[in-house]
Amino acid sequence: QVQLVESGGGLVQAGGSLRLSCAASGWAFTTYNMGWFRQAPGKEREFVAGITWGGGITRYADSVAGRFTISRNNGKNTMYLQMNSLKPEDTAVYYCARDRIVSRMVVPTTESGYDHWGQGTQVTVSS
Repeated sequence: QVQLVESGGGLVQAGGSLRLSCAASGWAFTTYNMGWFRQAPGKEREFVAGITWGGGITRYADSVAGRFTISRNNGKNTMYLQMNSLKPEDTAVYYCARDRIVSRMVVPTTESGYDHWGQGTQVTVSS
């Protein structure tokens, strides 16, 4: 069965860094695009970053471009989100997700483009 498990969240001061990991199992990891979303208290879940199955194409939300980097290690069935220059407004629960369509060359940026989700990991940035 498809499983996604996030880790690496925590409390960090503004300007600091964190690296999130998403460990995948239960399917051929190398054949699906992956994405990161986040949900802050009282707000809707929003797209953060996505990466194609081969890692050649990435997309970012404007709010994180230049500060966050998405990557994947297909040999380890793991995706990462390196977050630098963190701001208090980055505080949220971060989720990883799997594309609902196999091997497409477009990274979806909406929730409807993904069909499996992890349980989330909390990131808190203090000012």
